[in-house]
Amino acid sequence: MERGEAAPSPAAEEKGRGEEDDDFGYRLFPDRNKKPQSFLVRSLFTFHNRCQLMLRMTLDTNPYAQLLLEAMKQSGCTVFNDRHFSCENCDGCVSGGFDSATSQIVLCQNNIRHQSHMNRVVTHELIHAFDHCRAHVDWFKNVKHLACSEIRAANLSGDCTLMNEITRFKFGLKGHHQTCVRDRAIRSILAVRKVSKETAEKAVDEVFDACFNDLEPFGRIPHSKTDAKRAYRDFQNRDRYNANL
Repeated sequence: MERGEAAPSPAAEEKGRGEEDDDFGYRLFPDRNKKPQSFLVRSLFTFHNRCQLMLRMTLDTNPYAQLLLEAMKQSGCTVFNDRHFSCENCDGCVSGGFDSATSQIVLCQNNIRHQSHMNRVVTHELIHAFDHCRAHVDWFKNVKHLACSEIRAANLSGDCTLMNEITRFKFGLKGHHQTCVRDRAIRSILAVRKVSKETAEKAVDEVFDACFNDLEPFGRIPHSKTDAKRAYRDFQNRDRYNANL
């Protein structure tokens, strides 16, 4: 899940986090439980129009998203805009989410305000969708599975680029990228699971090395659009090579 910049509230941290009342983060996406509105009604809202336009721009031009879409297609999980993306109003602390029950990416139209943010959210959630496609991820019961996908999403989506970290007023030298990935993975888990911070940290730490080094389908950590374009080109060449074997 793509977190907003607000940290988890202290009240939420202090409440009991028993699994029996875990809603798996659906409280953050209230429109998930509402009756779908007609296209005419939705088109009257500026947020929805803007979200749809930015989504189309991302899918058409962003190399991160294009690579992931191609990789999912190659894995037998073709993504369709109208079916697999939904612009909705969300809680103020999140920007997007992946609903594994419906294989649908939720884009928080009230919280995504500019194109670069949309690019990052779509990429982040597509990584979750890619993981869902290629592996038997137990999103609801195995926190280590969730932790692994959150690590990969933070690592490969551009969440932790130098410029993004500067805008968060976070600076560091050696090992800062890994620190950012770890911190954002923990925050994402806490947003959608009623577990303690210690449980989230333990899950992330136990799978961190393996999942941080799982760079599929990029083959590298794309620190910029240039890196992402190069990774997309390499992926296309790899597919052509395999097709000729």
